[in-house]
Amino acid sequence: MPINQPSNQIKLTNVTLVRMRKGKKRFEIACYKNKIQDWKNKIEKDLDNVIQIEGVYLNVSKGQRASKADLEKAWPGKTNKEIVEDILEHGEYQVGEKERGAELERIKHEVINIVASKLVEPKSKRVYTTGLIEKSLDQLSQQYSGQQQGEKDAAEDKEKALPKWRGVVATKDAKSQANHAIKCLMAHQPIPVTRIQMRLRIICPTAITKQTVKSAAKEEKGKGAVGEEQQAPKSVKETLLSYVEIVETEETTGSEWEAVGLVEPGNYKHLNDFIESQTKGRGRVEVLDQSVGVDV
Repeated sequence: MPINQPSNQIKLTNVTLVRMRKGKKRFEIACYKNKIQDWKNKIEKDLDNVIQIEGVYLNVSKGQRASKADLEKAWPGKTNKEIVEDILEHGEYQVGEKERGAELERIKHEVINIVASKLVEPKSKRVYTTGLIEKSLDQLSQQYSGQQQGEKDAAEDKEKALPKWRGVVATKDAKSQANHAIKCLMAHQPIPVTRIQMRLRIICPTAITKQTVKSAAKEEKGKGAVGEEQQAPKSVKETLLSYVEIVETEETTGSEWEAVGLVEPGNYKHLNDFIESQTKGRGRVEVLDQSVGVDV
């Protein structure tokens, strides 16, 4: 329904109101409904293409603008543009069924692409098509939703540790959902999958490899390494090797220790941070292969 502004009788069509409560007042801005999500997803960067009429309102339908005093009290020292951007970023708006469906489809497409880029068939190292990844995830969600309540309880008791895939939702970002989808596929194996691995070379002074891990580094290591025991290894060398799933070569030449092995991409940053904190720039991690043995 068109919204009339009494001051100039401009009729606004295709409008969506973005509302935000700040203090004791509710502020509104009038936007093009098909541009709000583009702005949030960083697709649209020109604010003029998002806002249908300039200004911040207390009530758009009545043409009641927010006063400078109201805006200054709610957003001290902020410009009008910064206020509008804040409302766009953190405000609430009503999404139609069509827009909701399009957004869900966009997130689903992004999730599937991320998953397909990180998993391979274990033996052949071939990547899976996005279609097969989508079919496998659908199989997991249908498997869960198709169970009766009693069956669900029994299955949950039997497989408490296994993550469950219930499908893509619009309330979470694609990256976090993709990571969860990967965990589910790895746990349930509807198709044989394994993570793509990186081949890294780790170089560290021999004297440092024998040192005891610093306490801060132990905490960092505890966040990143996979399959470790609760008690951190005593030496720097043991900690470095705990990040490596398969050690291919290991040797000491002069005053330097070097190891080459396969590491999951998710552990690369933790490994790099650990060696930097322990060696203060004297050790390093080199990427030899981003995706070992992957056959496309």
